[in-house]
Amino acid sequence: MKLKAAIESLSALAHAGRLTVFKMLVKAGPAGMAAGEIARRLDVPPNSLSTNLNILSPAGLVGSVRKGRSIIYSARYDHMTKLLGYLMEDCCNGSPEICAPLVRITRKACC
Repeated sequence: MKLKAAIESLSALAHAGRLTVFKMLVKAGPAGMAAGEIARRLDVPPNSLSTNLNILSPAGLVGSVRKGRSIIYSARYDHMTKLLGYLMEDCCNGSPEICAPLVRITRKACC
């Protein structure tokens, strides 16, 4: 991952509403979730949700597919993995104890 892509992704996540949507989609798994369902669960107006999704999508964090009259959004795990890898690629600098808690969290989070 290049610096510009990392900045775009991190900028997209630097908003409470967008981070909440992204975390919900990560929990939803690869099947994703319809936009209407996301709006209902988060109790947000559809236009606010649309704005947030329109920022997360070009940042590479979410993808979408049309199914009938619904648009199903899902987290792009490949991009999330690249972003996390980018953030951690220089971790520790010879001090593995620094990253040990992160390794435990990562192992726990693996599906």
